[in-house]
Amino acid sequence: MSDWDAGLEDDEAGAVMRTVSRQLKLWREAAGLTQAEFGSAIGYGEELVSSVERGRRIPRPEYLDGADEVLGADGKIAALKQDVAEVRYPKKVRDLKKLEAEAVELCAYNNSVVHGLLQTEEYVRASMATRRPPFSEDELEQQVAARLARQEILSEVPLRVFSFVQCESTLRRPVGGRMVMRRQLEHLLAAGRFRNVDLQVLPLDREDNAGLAGSFRLLRLRDGSTVGHNEVQLVSRVITDPKEVQVLDIRYGIIRAQALTPRESLAFIEKVLGET
Repeated sequence: MSDWDAGLEDDEAGAVMRTVSRQLKLWREAAGLTQAEFGSAIGYGEELVSSVERGRRIPRPEYLDGADEVLGADGKIAALKQDVAEVRYPKKVRDLKKLEAEAVELCAYNNSVVHGLLQTEEYVRASMATRRPPFSEDELEQQVAARLARQEILSEVPLRVFSFVQCESTLRRPVGGRMVMRRQLEHLLAAGRFRNVDLQVLPLDREDNAGLAGSFRLLRLRDGSTVGHNEVQLVSRVITDPKEVQVLDIRYGIIRAQALTPRESLAFIEKVLGET
């Protein structure tokens, strides 16, 4: 699946694309252009223009920019880029991004890889390249773009509060090789100094670890409720049952207490960086 087709497997994406496709067709017909003439004007083939107008393909940003200019839409078509960009990502990514957008605080414990919101592009690409069965090149680019797009939340205004606890193993696992990992550690140091981010490390020499059952996250929402999220092999699950959320909340509190303080954690990461 290429990024022209991404997202079209679910109803929400289909509804957005039906609206966008209808608007593109109406603008083209109002300009008196055939699909072939329009495609030639913006640098695409007639077949692809037809697929976009039938809602079978998602137009890329440059397609919409070209359409806006050729059809004299004065920004009205280009303004669709944000809506279209959202449906280019897999549904589970869109759902998670929406949930994060509703959060005032995000807490996460990771014991396998660096948390996605803290990953460099090199690290994202390297970790996803190990997936089996492997992604196609188009799928890989789509997944990388989706992961990086989520990271905008770290600096969005108003600022949210973030608490990350990383198991020491995630700092020492050389995903992508030594230099990729060095730059990832440097990125963690920078992120850990953000005013709205508390970054902690849970050392491997701790006898007690309340996170042995695996990685998870908690999201405290604007309405005062809290939900959990758990992602394991082939499953991405939002946890809303109050009793289950309470268990995760208790565990996270204990994990934070077992970990190094944020200041100690930055010093620990600097130590690991020096050894890498």
